[in-house]
Amino acid sequence: MSIILVGGGPDTVTTPVIFDRFVKDVRNRGGGSPPPRIAVVLFDREGSSEYFLPAYLEPLQSRTSCQLTPVLLRSNEPADPEAFDDVDGIVVGGGPTPDYLAGLHGSAAAIRQAVAAGVPYLGFSAGAMIAPQRALVGGYRIRGIEVCSEECSEGLDEIDVRDGLGLVPFAVDVHTAQAGTLSRAVAAVAEGLVDRAVALDENTALVLRHAGLEDLEVLGTGNCWTIRGSGRKATVAVLSAG
Repeated sequence: MSIILVGGGPDTVTTPVIFDRFVKDVRNRGGGSPPPRIAVVLFDREGSSEYFLPAYLEPLQSRTSCQLTPVLLRSNEPADPEAFDDVDGIVVGGGPTPDYLAGLHGSAAAIRQAVAAGVPYLGFSAGAMIAPQRALVGGYRIRGIEVCSEECSEGLDEIDVRDGLGLVPFAVDVHTAQAGTLSRAVAAVAEGLVDRAVALDENTALVLRHAGLEDLEVLGTGNCWTIRGSGRKATVAVLSAG
């Protein structure tokens, strides 16, 4: 199993090692012949995918011969779970986190089954936030008190935790150093909304070989902040590449 969670979109990824690792894992999974098939999930708002898709497709195409299958999500148009049958890799992009979760909710079991069978998962920003069993999808207040900037709220008021894809047992927040979302992840744990969380900086990825917070690998130039709860308290540790 290979799960790679990235703390920003591909536009924030300047280190090649993140895409390199995913492509390596896809190659190992696919065996080389026929070319591996990769499902690339992106939310499309009025044709926005035409502009944003190349940022996901080109780094993959430049690294390996592969069949890339865009899976476009639109409001009230969820993904077909069959889109994740017989794939060798799954990429879930960045954008409106609640819309990604709504669009993939009906495919969660298919994605979990694929990842459990060894299909690598690469989640950028929203794709990282919806990966957990219990996903932090937005919000900027707890009991009316601000815990991060409203700009990071995804249009939600109170912090909103929903059933996610079920790939990892801890919540994920992103754009951490750049947007100041560490406080939201810490507050969610201290308030008991989630038991554990990780918060990822941009140009930084957390790599998991199994669904836990042990034996983690961090790629990129920033930090991965791990948060654990104990009663009304939260303990934060910092992990960095190397």
